[in-house]
Amino acid sequence: MIKVLDQATINKIAAGEVVERPSSVVKELVENAIDAGATAVTVEIKDGGLSFIRITDNGAGIEKSEVPTAFVRHATSKIMTIEDLLSVSSLGFRGEALASIAAVAQVELITKTAHALTGIRYEIHGSKEIASEEIGAPTGTTIIVRNLFYNVPARKKFLKTPMTEGGYITDLITRLALSRPDISFKYIMNGNNKITTSGNGKLQDVIYHIYGKDVSSNLLPIKRQIDEFKVEGYIGKSFVSKGNRSFEHYFINERSIRNVVITKAIEEAYKSFVMIHKFPFTALHFTLDSTKLDVNVHPAKMESKYADGERLFQFVKDSVRQALLQEEMIPDVSLRTAKEEKAIVIEQQRKLNAHVPEPFEKEARAVRYQKEFATAAASRSADNPSRELHTTPVNTIRTKNAIVQPPAEPANATKTETAVESEATRSSETATQSEITRLSETVTEAEVAKSSETAIGSEVIRPSQMATEYSFTEEDRTQAQKSTAQTAATAEPQITTKPEQLSMPLEQFISKEARKSHRVIGQVFKTYWIIEYDNKMYIMDQHAAHEKVMFERLMKQMSEKNVLSQQLLPPKVVHLDGAEHALVISHIDLFEQTGFDLEDFGDDSIVIRAMPDDIMGVDPQALFDALLNALSVDAGNINIDFFVEKLSGMACKAAIKGNTEISLQEADALIDELLTLKNPYNCPHGRPTMISLTKTELERKFKRIQD
Repeated sequence: MIKVLDQATINKIAAGEVVERPSSVVKELVENAIDAGATAVTVEIKDGGLSFIRITDNGAGIEKSEVPTAFVRHATSKIMTIEDLLSVSSLGFRGEALASIAAVAQVELITKTAHALTGIRYEIHGSKEIASEEIGAPTGTTIIVRNLFYNVPARKKFLKTPMTEGGYITDLITRLALSRPDISFKYIMNGNNKITTSGNGKLQDVIYHIYGKDVSSNLLPIKRQIDEFKVEGYIGKSFVSKGNRSFEHYFINERSIRNVVITKAIEEAYKSFVMIHKFPFTALHFTLDSTKLDVNVHPAKMESKYADGERLFQFVKDSVRQALLQEEMIPDVSLRTAKEEKAIVIEQQRKLNAHVPEPFEKEARAVRYQKEFATAAASRSADNPSRELHTTPVNTIRTKNAIVQPPAEPANATKTETAVESEATRSSETATQSEITRLSETVTEAEVAKSSETAIGSEVIRPSQMATEYSFTEEDRTQAQKSTAQTAATAEPQITTKPEQLSMPLEQFISKEARKSHRVIGQVFKTYWIIEYDNKMYIMDQHAAHEKVMFERLMKQMSEKNVLSQQLLPPKVVHLDGAEHALVISHIDLFEQTGFDLEDFGDDSIVIRAMPDDIMGVDPQALFDALLNALSVDAGNINIDFFVEKLSGMACKAAIKGNTEISLQEADALIDELLTLKNPYNCPHGRPTMISLTKTELERKFKRIQD
């Protein structure tokens, strides 16, 4: 017997496609806030979002008369006809989210438009209206979702622990914050402030707030446009990577969405830059032709397809690779102990949890405090115009009832307690004690950085410029850690001094001009070569360097169709079965392009007369067998790039091994050839060929520099 299901059952079934877990609820509601024009969004959850989710925004709000309609399935203001789907620009457009959430949770909505005198409070449980009343409220919308899946307990059984579900929401907010740096996001989990961004429009500031200095100071900018393709953002240097794709963020027309073509292009561009089974950091914003982009291929709008995938792939790959090849990427080595690292992490977490903002914070008040803070900072700069500009972490000076955050002093500066009191007094002249206290609770790190823009002559240097024009020494963190510990122990003002700044050399280490000044010290452990240049000690791995040189030499020969081969005496005869023989014969031209000279020897046999010269030393049959095995596995996807990838592994076996003595002349020749490469930083497997250690780090270990 066929029956039509009742509406409540229909809603619960339909909700399963949209509301999979608490993070699905947060995604839909935050996207609605963004579509409403919000510039500030607060997300608060408890118990992984199962018992409580609150989304607060300062967007346009919803008209009182339209609130009940908003909870009707397929009610939307984003599209009117099917043609609108071809150029949809909003994050939401189906009109399913609110109806789906209300079907499986207890939902309370408070909203007010700018022209309305009062707002409306609307409550709906399991698709049934509970209450609707006028209420005083600020412009914008607050939605509270309680007891998710309370009426479908079977769905709850398939959820993970509250901590894991909370982690999914954290990952979501991270992506949303990176997708819209012009929006201020606050994310509160179980009463603790996890993520706060300023909304100043600077993507690098968002990256700093979420991932810290280790990532934000090792970024490469990208800005490129060809025809309808445009990309802008940052990628990490080769050593900024993870064992999973959680570092890979990209956005298409401001939408956080997966695209197989873009993912593959990014990882293809990073080949030989990152180690095998490692994935890079990216935060890239793509602007594509919306008429060629389909974002309606996934129920939760998590995947997309682009009509011209081949051109998109080439554009992304070329853009990322160009950025990687333009920068020197020899990683600096830190000599900090694990204990020091842990102390820094603990202190950062303490600062992060110092204040939990209210869901409704008056924008005017925040702007006023920011202006007052900027005025105080400018006043202090005017009192001491010779103060050197730098970006060491802001340390705290505690007075009786207030917290003042002054710029750090140059390394050679000294200050008496009287001077400290004088500076604190000057600060209090600009803002009252209570205002400074409130200021410390509302101004984020990015706002502090913004307010500390300092004029030098007629030029203004901003934090974003400093991030690229200055390199940072480890004294920054160590001094910040020490100062914080002292501040916690006593109520007296603490003074920090600016450590010696390490500026970038005028010529990069890999340039021909710099090569003249390299001083090769010698070999250690029969594997590593030490080179001195410009107050840095560079350490080269002879095996990784030789492997890279051999691989790039072979690549160049192949691109020029001039691969050098070495004749084998005597030739090597390899016996195959019928399938293997047919496979080799059908791809014999690819073998020849890579330096092999093969000949059909009859009776399912192949004779190897020559092999690539740059990987001589490898057993010919072992090399041939490896390529043949790879052919057998991937017979349907064979091209010259496939052979290159397999030969890169063979270059490793033919390269100079570790624990092998080579002469100074051989090392010099290896360095010369390595530094002629476009990408000398990593071997074909992604391991670094060189690392560097600063003079400052060594002097600290020998206590020549006092912390």
